[in-house]
Amino acid sequence: MDEQTALGLIGDRVTAAGDDCAVLDGQVITTDMLHERTDFPAGTTRYTAGWRAVGASLSDVAAMGAEATAAVAVYAAPEFDDTELGDFLDGATAVCEAVGAEYVGGDLDGHDEFTVATTALGETDAPVRRTGAEPGDALCVTGTLGRTAAAIRLFDRGDLERANELFRFEPRVAAGRALAPSASAMLDSSDGLARSVHQLTEASDCGAALAGSLPLDERVDAVAEDAADRRELGVFFGEDFELVCAIPEPDLAAAQDATPCPLHRVGTVTESGVTLGGELLPDRGYSH
Repeated sequence: MDEQTALGLIGDRVTAAGDDCAVLDGQVITTDMLHERTDFPAGTTRYTAGWRAVGASLSDVAAMGAEATAAVAVYAAPEFDDTELGDFLDGATAVCEAVGAEYVGGDLDGHDEFTVATTALGETDAPVRRTGAEPGDALCVTGTLGRTAAAIRLFDRGDLERANELFRFEPRVAAGRALAPSASAMLDSSDGLARSVHQLTEASDCGAALAGSLPLDERVDAVAEDAADRRELGVFFGEDFELVCAIPEPDLAAAQDATPCPLHRVGTVTESGVTLGGELLPDRGYSH
């Protein structure tokens, strides 16, 4: 089965699954696994790998509107190099510090491929789930789209310094906290804007109409081959770890003022269907 089918099977059998984190007595918890062949292009430094791997889990905490508290990681590799392991720990610690959390350790394991499994914890008494969007709500996204796609192209071109910089995103924990009082539904865009919107609308039993103009990262323009490629990188590629949320119209202006990063309105929640610029938007995005 493909990833989406597997996730559906898990959701049918595990009642706590379905959001970016599980919620347990005022705490949220999430876990992720990243592999060298699929998640860390050639040229990714161990510092960037530590930052990005732990950041991916912290992004899930952000999507619940929670305060990030701590993270751990399993570091598996064919051999343990002191410089590489130290750089990984530095990156993992730095991304936690960037969002006010603490990196508190993990586990080591031998493996034929560099692999990282991360877990992050957060706290909230009012988690924001994917299920509360209503027709008429504004559909919004933080930051810009296509950052990771641009990084991958730069890795392919050998521009490793800029590629590593783009790969080290800051999890939107502060933005999630700011949006929590007003957002009716929220998730992160790890699977890409298109799939994230489909996931939100499916969970909330609604639709969405996205505008034709979207906040694509300016660095996408530098690597895209043409307009179609630009759209592909910004809408479907994924792994940007921005927040996608629905906000009741009367609360939108206040939410934009309160959010410590740009919050762009990209559309409106509707009764059914998902469209972009008036055309059906495929449910397509990042898959493991």
